Amino acid sequence: MADSTLTPQFDDGDIAWMLASTALVWFMVPGVGYFYSGMARSKNALSLIMLCFLSVPVVSIQWFIWGYSLAFSRTGGSFIGNLRNAFFMNVGGDPTLKVESVPEIVHAIYQCMFAAITPALAIGAAAERARMGPLLVFIFIWTTLVYDVIACWIWSANGWFKLIGGIDFAGGTPVHIASGAAALAYCLMLGKRHGHGRDEFKPHNIVNIILGTTLMWFGWFGFNGGSAFGANVRAAMAIMVTNLAASFGGLTWMLMDYRLEKKISALGFCSGAIAGLVCVTPASGYITPPISVIFGICGGVLCNLSVKLKHLMDFDDALDVFAVHGIGGICGNILLGIFADKEIAALGGEKILGGVINGHYVQLAYQLASSVAGLSYSFVVTGIILYVLNKIPLLRLRMNPEEEELGTDESELGESAYYYLDRVVNSFQLQIQSKTLMTSPAQITQINDSANHLHNT
Repeated sequence: MADSTLTPQFDDGDIAWMLASTALVWFMVPGVGYFYSGMARSKNALSLIMLCFLSVPVVSIQWFIWGYSLAFSRTGGSFIGNLRNAFFMNVGGDPTLKVESVPEIVHAIYQCMFAAITPALAIGAAAERARMGPLLVFIFIWTTLVYDVIACWIWSANGWFKLIGGIDFAGGTPVHIASGAAALAYCLMLGKRHGHGRDEFKPHNIVNIILGTTLMWFGWFGFNGGSAFGANVRAAMAIMVTNLAASFGGLTWMLMDYRLEKKISALGFCSGAIAGLVCVTPASGYITPPISVIFGICGGVLCNLSVKLKHLMDFDDALDVFAVHGIGGICGNILLGIFADKEIAALGGEKILGGVINGHYVQLAYQLASSVAGLSYSFVVTGIILYVLNKIPLLRLRMNPEEEELGTDESELGESAYYYLDRVVNSFQLQIQSKTLMTSPAQITQINDSANHLHNT
């Protein structure tokens, strides 16, 4: 009989929870797609869903080849890992360095979902004018040179931020700050959409936005709760504070919009809920439920105000990715430095010195360092990647004005999210042409404008 002391003692409950959390985080990716699709104009709706969805296979392949190894190799450096685990070599039934109750293969697939959703968040800033082929190439390269590097800093046992005593429970810097900075660099590199400042860029489908928010909120329980790496009290606490922060964030943003418009905005609530979720992400395993209320309110207020930055600084972040994910992630990191509670961390067996509330004042400096380093590195390296790609003829980043006017769906996919509506519009225009002789020029112009409005929105 084999000696049981030599066999890792995995916990079936912890493994089951981690696999379920992996599926929950996967659900967030189409959630991002539907959210972005609803916020864009109808002629770009399908391409945004597909771009977010395609992030999963592209990053999964990258993660298999070398991504996981560069981020989490046991023998990697403080800046980036090595190729010890390339092609998932040596990734199997050994316990993770995080906990002994979960095998490394479970950790690898769970973290793959984090890597997949991060570039999907960033591409919203490039909506309605980016070419899809180059964007997919960008996702592969960006995940290698930016996400894997920052994930190594924050979560690898040898990462510099981990070694100095920094904390980030579920991805404030690697996911949200990195994607927000990348989004800002991408929209600056592409320039403004054709018609920006002249045409109205309103969300075309609020139902899609609500559906996307629902999928993301649901998946976030696995995103934050799964980061406890076990079915334990800390996971339950993380889910509790996640739900509270989202609730307060959504209501805060909605009330801020109500003071201006005197309307209860569905878009405002959904945006605020996402802002609250983003803000609480780095802290979800370190704070108590009452403190999560502060995270939700601060996330809702700061992200709402940050949406104005694109007007003040004159850039075209199409779907407000930097305002929600970049600023929200920074806000969460700073608040974590203040409110990190060593007793909450101990629920999962992690020993930390805590934040300002525990008298550990330097933790705030650590969290600021993480925010500045992640934002700067992601912004600069993203800009370099995009600059180089744009110099390669086949990888030109932006569509030409005619393609942009037609819409990404037709020009890049050759398909439409609203095929029936397009047929109605075309039929309408044919009827106009057949009745030209019986209609005054003014009436023809008015009908044509109505048909074009239907098509463009």
